[in-house]
Amino acid sequence: MHIGKKFLVFIVGFCLPAMLLVYWGMGLWFEQKAAVMREQTISQELVSIGEQYDRTVKRQLLLSHIYASPLNLLDEQSRDAMDSAWHERTHAMGLHFFRYLNGTLYALGENADSELPPDLVHALVSGPDEATGAALLDGVPHLLTSIRIGDARVLVSRTFAEGELERLGQSGVVDHIRLVQLRHDRAADGDAYLVPVPSLDGSRLALQVTFVSAGAWNLTASPDLVVMAVLLLGLLVLALGYLWISRSLVAPLRTLMTQLGHIDPNASEYHPLNADGCPEVLQFSQVSNQLLAEIFAQKERARAILEGIADAVLLTDIEGRVLYFNPPAARLLGGEILRHGQQIERLLGWDTNSITDFLLSSGKPRKNHCFRYQNHLLQSTLSRIEDHQGQQQGALVALRNITAEERLKAELRRQAEEDPITGLPNRATFEARLDKVSVKDSSAAVCYLDLEQFKIINDSCGHLEGDRMLQMVAHCLQGGIQSHDMLARLGGDEFGILLLGRSAHEVARLMKELQRQLSLQVLEYQGQCYRVGVSIGVAFARTPLPPLRELFKDADIACIAAKRKGSNQIHFYDDKDKELNYERNAPKWAMRIARAIHSRELELYFQPIHALEAANPRQRMEILLRIRESDGRMLPPAQFIASAERFKLMPDVDKAVISMAMQWLAARPELWRDHCLSINLSGNSLGVEGMETFILDELKRTGAPSSCICFEITETTAIQNRQRALDMLKSLRKQGFAFAIDDFGSGFASYGYLRELPVDYVKIDGCFVRQLASNAKDYAIVKSIHDVCAVMGIETVAEFVESQDIIEKLEEIGINYAQGYAVGRPKPLADYHGRPKLARLA
Repeated sequence: MHIGKKFLVFIVGFCLPAMLLVYWGMGLWFEQKAAVMREQTISQELVSIGEQYDRTVKRQLLLSHIYASPLNLLDEQSRDAMDSAWHERTHAMGLHFFRYLNGTLYALGENADSELPPDLVHALVSGPDEATGAALLDGVPHLLTSIRIGDARVLVSRTFAEGELERLGQSGVVDHIRLVQLRHDRAADGDAYLVPVPSLDGSRLALQVTFVSAGAWNLTASPDLVVMAVLLLGLLVLALGYLWISRSLVAPLRTLMTQLGHIDPNASEYHPLNADGCPEVLQFSQVSNQLLAEIFAQKERARAILEGIADAVLLTDIEGRVLYFNPPAARLLGGEILRHGQQIERLLGWDTNSITDFLLSSGKPRKNHCFRYQNHLLQSTLSRIEDHQGQQQGALVALRNITAEERLKAELRRQAEEDPITGLPNRATFEARLDKVSVKDSSAAVCYLDLEQFKIINDSCGHLEGDRMLQMVAHCLQGGIQSHDMLARLGGDEFGILLLGRSAHEVARLMKELQRQLSLQVLEYQGQCYRVGVSIGVAFARTPLPPLRELFKDADIACIAAKRKGSNQIHFYDDKDKELNYERNAPKWAMRIARAIHSRELELYFQPIHALEAANPRQRMEILLRIRESDGRMLPPAQFIASAERFKLMPDVDKAVISMAMQWLAARPELWRDHCLSINLSGNSLGVEGMETFILDELKRTGAPSSCICFEITETTAIQNRQRALDMLKSLRKQGFAFAIDDFGSGFASYGYLRELPVDYVKIDGCFVRQLASNAKDYAIVKSIHDVCAVMGIETVAEFVESQDIIEKLEEIGINYAQGYAVGRPKPLADYHGRPKLARLA
């Protein structure tokens, strides 16, 4: 249905019925409101009539009090004298007075002939002292009042005047009001409404209210000519509106739809729409032109992209016939071969109907595969083309020539997996193959070979000759092993070999043979002959075999042990060797130390250094480092200190210990006068850049006195880093720090170094102290060290003092301080509370 007919249907089918329904509904609403207003008015009027009647009763009661009391007090002659004047007033007001005394009713005034029914009189006099109520006497409404005055009662009767009851209601609303006797409990009797009123004789009375006729309340209006004229005017307005809409909207839209129907989606030129009419139609045409322009621009961009990319792109229909191909496709497949409408499966050598099967399948929206075309390796990508309803319309085939790319990948893979000098697998490849090897043999051996004297060749002959030597070594090793064995260059002058299914004896014999073969390899350069040796570490295991990567780590540790034994040595890894286990676990301990420093898990212990001279008040103690595991167990220092030194973590460890010790000392100023803390400095920390600045910054930050801190350095460290140690010692001594040489006598130092190093204490190595009480040589060495130090003004400390006999010998020599289990065992620094006492052993 056209839009013009839709507007007509809208007007006739919706607008006109809506107007009639609104008119009819307003009439019903008005009638309902009028009825509700009439009921509300009647209810309010009945309430008002009841209130007016109550006020009338109250007025009569008040008048009765005013007139009754004087009449009752006058004697009979006085009352007769008042009859004339009294009669005029009371008759005009409709009042009749009676007196009841001693069972007799007397009429007062000239209306003495009036009577009241006996039953009514009985009800009046037997009631309360004061009562008012209505009564019907011979059909005439009366209002009666009874008042007790002394022993007598005064009864007052008033007849309602004609029209008096109607005046209780509102004029124009109430038709008439009558006093009637009730015969039922309903609030209405026909068209009349009932208002109950009290009576004195027990009868049920009510005011019967009749309102004016219902016509006076009819507020509805009936259709007239004016209403019909309004309706006709509305129809005329609707007709004019339809004509206006038809000309300004329907006709322009029809023209616009005609232009849209003639648009060619495959046109090579852009033709905009031309429309006029209302602003909405113009805006619709502008939006349509923008959309058409964007579609055209997008189509041009797609064409430019397809023609500009390097990949070959072909569009096919659902049966696999070529609809479009870009220039790279023509160059790749041959322009003289590729034609529109050609079956692409036949052209590329694919299975017949492969594209149709792909389009009709419910699998992945894209399909990739590689195939060979002539001398090229091509990678194809198939994608579905769907319309707006999701129906398959064809396929997009993208072809990429990956011949050069695959060659480059193969070359890069070879370079990544092989050593460029020897052609052997490199370390990463060797370790990866160790993880992938499926070991079915009863034994496995991983050998770690480290060439010796190879650096001499590089330094003397150059790296080119060194590379030639590596090639000779690789060729020699390859000739000495079997084809199924694995050989790799691990880096530098290191090689690795994996042997499977050999006994330990066979592995050892093979390694000896390889050492002999390598010793025969001679490199001649400028008249000189160069040879290399090899240290070999072997990790051997039988079933059940551990992971081969773990064996590789053990072989590396074993090679380190072989080099320690001397030149051209072979060492088999033994997991019971504590020193090798330390080497193997060194990386793990290094990580544990780094975590402990970061998480502040380091704990400080102390061991007292007791003064052997009673007159010496100075209490010294050495600060020791511990790490507590999660189960509460303390790690031995030997397990992590060596790892920290190997991996250069000791500067961080020393900084953490210095910071914690200074904070502890700064919090206890009562110890400053007679205590001194000895803190060890490792060789890696001595003279390292920033260490001196860190110590001074911590001293300033914590506020600890420098006179209470002594740094201990080992004799070997002081000698190896003599100049750095000397500079650092002199600088820190100016700040008030003291220094001590630890383990003195165990190294290669001479007494001359004591003259150069500005130290305050010398700690004699425990190897001379343990047998001091029974070994005269140790006694002489310790005494000589003390005598030299005494002459130089240096105090001595004996380590590893473990018995009372040693203490006595030390006192005999004159040693200044003693340290060991006989003096005190290491304890947590947090538990230190004062100067410990010297332990005396029995």
